[in-house]
Amino acid sequence: MAEAEAAQLKEEGNRHFQLQDYKAATKSYSQALKLTKDKALLATLYRNRAACGLKTESYVQAASDASRAIDINSSDIKALYRRCQALEHLGKLDQAFKDVQRCATLEPRNQNFQETLRRLNTSIQEKLRVQFSTDSRVQKMFEILLDENSEADKLEKAANNLIVLGREEAGAERIFQNNGVALLLQLVDTKRPELVLAAVRTLSGMCSGHRARATVILHAIRIDRICSLMAVENEEMSLAVCNLLQAVIDSLSGEDKREHQGKEEALVLDTKKDLKQITNHLLDMLVSKKVSGQGRDQAMNLLNKNVPRKDLAIHDNSRTIYVVDNGLRKILKVVGQVPDLPSCLPLTDNTRMLASILINKLYDDLRCDPERDHFRKICEEYITSKFDPQDMDKNVIAIQTVSGILQGPFDLGNQLLGLKGVMEMMVALCGSEREVDQLVAVEALIHASTKLSRATFIITNGVSLLKEIYKTTKNEKIKIRTLVGLCKLGSAGGTDYGLRQFAEGSTEKLAKQCRKWLCNASIDTQTRRWAVEGLAYLTLDADVKDDFVQDIPALQAMFELAKASTTDKTILYSVATTLVNCTNSYDVKEVIPELVQLAKFSKQHVPEEHPKDKKDFIDMRVKRLLKAGVTSALACMVKADSAILTDQTKELLARVFLALCDNPKDRGTIVAQGGGKALLPLALEGTDVGKVKAAHALAKIAAVSNPDIAFPGERVYEVVRPLVSLLDTQRDGLQNYEALLGLTNLSGRSDRLRQKIFKEKALPDIENYMFENHDQLRQAATECMCNMVLNKEVQERFLADGNDRLKLVVLLCGEDDEKVQNAAAGALAMLTAAHKKLCLKMTQVTTQWLEILQRLCLHDRLSVQHRGLVIAYNLLAADAELAKKLVESELLEILTVVGKQEPDEKRAEVVQTARECLIKCMDYGFIKPVS
Repeated sequence: MAEAEAAQLKEEGNRHFQLQDYKAATKSYSQALKLTKDKALLATLYRNRAACGLKTESYVQAASDASRAIDINSSDIKALYRRCQALEHLGKLDQAFKDVQRCATLEPRNQNFQETLRRLNTSIQEKLRVQFSTDSRVQKMFEILLDENSEADKLEKAANNLIVLGREEAGAERIFQNNGVALLLQLVDTKRPELVLAAVRTLSGMCSGHRARATVILHAIRIDRICSLMAVENEEMSLAVCNLLQAVIDSLSGEDKREHQGKEEALVLDTKKDLKQITNHLLDMLVSKKVSGQGRDQAMNLLNKNVPRKDLAIHDNSRTIYVVDNGLRKILKVVGQVPDLPSCLPLTDNTRMLASILINKLYDDLRCDPERDHFRKICEEYITSKFDPQDMDKNVIAIQTVSGILQGPFDLGNQLLGLKGVMEMMVALCGSEREVDQLVAVEALIHASTKLSRATFIITNGVSLLKEIYKTTKNEKIKIRTLVGLCKLGSAGGTDYGLRQFAEGSTEKLAKQCRKWLCNASIDTQTRRWAVEGLAYLTLDADVKDDFVQDIPALQAMFELAKASTTDKTILYSVATTLVNCTNSYDVKEVIPELVQLAKFSKQHVPEEHPKDKKDFIDMRVKRLLKAGVTSALACMVKADSAILTDQTKELLARVFLALCDNPKDRGTIVAQGGGKALLPLALEGTDVGKVKAAHALAKIAAVSNPDIAFPGERVYEVVRPLVSLLDTQRDGLQNYEALLGLTNLSGRSDRLRQKIFKEKALPDIENYMFENHDQLRQAATECMCNMVLNKEVQERFLADGNDRLKLVVLLCGEDDEKVQNAAAGALAMLTAAHKKLCLKMTQVTTQWLEILQRLCLHDRLSVQHRGLVIAYNLLAADAELAKKLVESELLEILTVVGKQEPDEKRAEVVQTARECLIKCMDYGFIKPVS
């Protein structure tokens, strides 16, 4: 029974193979293999499955199956030839040559075998030639690099060639096989920066995508030596070693996503030990005084990238748990560093921020409350251990640590602020005479006062101290930070006019000082950054934002700072926040009048809107921002590196763009300054809200602009996907409507764009909106379909049986809305012109078709009437029987009346089309001309 079933499955597989369904054929052969023990049948099944493997490009499987067939029958010529083909594709030319040589011996007259033999022979000779030349080139390069007397230009050329060779798989393998790792280590030993850099970059290329090589290189150089190279002061060297370590980590953890086969996979069984060792050394680097600021930053970048899960759907967060247990205290030590204290580690401007980001990522990667509680306890123990009434430096470090955590996981930071003595210590440090204490305390107060309840505590206990520091200090750094602290406290009520924290006019004075600092180019960038941060808080006040947009020098100074600071994420975020506030593009809760009355009755606080936050004031501010060149500044900010331009900043930029695009008259200016191009990356990457806002702004531009100018070249095809995403029923009606307008404009440009819209599966959504009760949505969808029907694949959807697409278009032609009628009649005219079958189908979809057609042909609007007459002509031309039916109806009388009219300039097309219809009737002999 089993043998008979196996034979049957083999035949079934053969049928699938003939129909080119190779997956189904493979399945049938595999099932048959489980049922039979007959050697002849087994050989045939393996041979046949090998053929399927070749067709589906599964060459490893094909070679394996062919080998099994050959094991059963060593003279199986088909199996030999199939293995030869598979091995050739796998690059194993010498083995493939042996197989085809055997085939040629068994069948000497087979021309196919002879041709393959010649081709493989040529390929092998070429490979050997390249291999020998590569080997000699590698040898020559190392001779030049290791020769102390080599000329500088020769050294540079040899180093660059070696780097390029290391990036190619074949070149990397040749270097590796020719004792390259030992020679590269000799280059590192020279301690000449340019040679060490070349060696590191070559090793980085050799490690990429090859687990076995990466393991050998890691053990040959040793992780401690790699880390000591990364710890140097040289930024270029530090970055190159960081890239080498990343390549090693990717290869060991399988992140390179390359397929490993055979021996390569078997060489390395477990890489967890090596990865753990790398993590431990990186954590040790964080607290070592021997490590430069650049090296510390790169160590944190590697931890940031490789420890937290990339996808929270993955259950295993063991790497994060390990780092929390073994390294969180070390990361907290970095966060708590105070540059002005003698005990401070070497830092860069970004070190503490990177540590805050790492803490944030680790905290977000925890899966449950017990894990988060453990994390919090470690932080609490670390901070409380630093409090010491006898040692002010320790107290400063404790507050600096809290300040750093507040810039990371905010919830955790707020819990730590609740620790006994933390807030009091902040206020106490403000009153200290030491500048370093004041600086740390003011920064901590700024980060702590985000919550209104905390801000109220600080306003009660610390504002007088902040004002005192502001008046008395001569240190600009402290002065500006104090100002930002006051700014943040002043804006704690948000946009609520009734919750102003300071007296009338105080926030305007603070803002004026911020603008003054912002315009002062002689002040260093870091200090001016604080001025922008102050404005980011104060511009929640409508008086402040109105004054700010009228101060053109201050606006332009902020834009220039944003353009020049695309490596500082804080500046980008602060500028984006300020612009969101100025354009009122933040989310505003809808005020329900009944709830307002209820709140007043129960004596609850009711948020008040500032008079200058009304629509006409916002429009005026947008106009001024555009005039000051905000679009080009935003375009520069979008180009910032992805590590600097966070998803939150992208969302803010998208909100600003949407506010700028609100008035159709301004959209041309935005396009001219590069706004269309800048919006594309924002619509494709970032938070869900940010992508929707950017897509909506794109839709507004696409609806009224010439796509060739707004999105030149291939960029126009990237616009389609964001617009199609706005057709989702979860988006609001305005977004749906403007997306349809944008797609209508795009679909009218070229068939390639129509094809792109079709491939993005927009057609069902467009059809869905053609059923909408909302007049404008239905009109926009019908106009879009009118353009889309020019595409052949869309026409095929209308031709298919079992759908009501054509019926919907015919019925829409009978609507009272002239715009819907016009668009539907246009679509129907093009469809009936393209396919005679659709002319006949039109008469079957509804009994009202003739009445609708007659109404179109008598329409008052000439464009609708013309389209109706074109449909009539298409029906007359399609079929004699159908033509006879039309002539016997009142349509002939309508055509005669229209055809007899005098063709003035406006009516020329209409009259001409009616006359062509009558001529067609005469051609059939249904009517005769009157002499």
